[in-house]
Amino acid sequence: MALFLTFVCKTSITYSSIMTTVSFWSRLLDLISPRQCVVCGQRLAVSEEVICSKCNLHLPRTGFQTDALENDMAKMLWGRIPVERVAALFYYEAHAASANIIYHLKYHDQPEIGRVMGRMAAREFRDSGFFDGIDAIVPVPLAKNRQRQRGYNQSKEIAEGIGEVTGLPIYNKVVLRTGFKESQTRMSRWDRNENVADVFQLTDGRRISGKHLLLVDDVVTTGATVVACARELLKTEGVRVSVLSLGFVKH
Repeated sequence: MALFLTFVCKTSITYSSIMTTVSFWSRLLDLISPRQCVVCGQRLAVSEEVICSKCNLHLPRTGFQTDALENDMAKMLWGRIPVERVAALFYYEAHAASANIIYHLKYHDQPEIGRVMGRMAAREFRDSGFFDGIDAIVPVPLAKNRQRQRGYNQSKEIAEGIGEVTGLPIYNKVVLRTGFKESQTRMSRWDRNENVADVFQLTDGRRISGKHLLLVDDVVTTGATVVACARELLKTEGVRVSVLSLGFVKH
């Protein structure tokens, strides 16, 4: 017993020493190269990640997770695909300060933003039961050439963050994007639908048969991308789909 207690004490001391060392290096790194809030540009505290506490407090949250069947984003998908639950973390508005979260994630080579924001969304949605009964996460895929240019898939980074909190597995290759036509940023609703028609291909229907899947994207504007991707997943018998995104464009 005495030997066991000695081991526990030594282990605790060692762990405490490691954490102290990590904290020291984190503070030193912050001193040498201060991290900035992606929203306001102010210096982050050691305990903050990606966005500062003030910007986090004022993030234009949708609250959709509390009414995941009849919120504005869910209604936009009604009649297009059958969905179980739908939610976004915040309202996305181009040129608003909060839009920097998505902009830096996609165009500034900062994949860690996706993971941090994915964890934030998962923690906030978890208490509402949003993830109950979901079997796996499917990030909306990028075309190979697009992912090669960017170096990562922002939706997969978000999915990884969600998975860290929920423990849900990520099915990254059950559906592929076979091509990239052009950016949808300035397209109309009709053009967006045309742009993503037939660009997704189901590759492993057996793996998802009978499962409830959470389709994850960075921003939902008209829903064209998630609808096209979900339709491929729904070709498999027994599949149910829910949708989660970081941003949602209010119409």
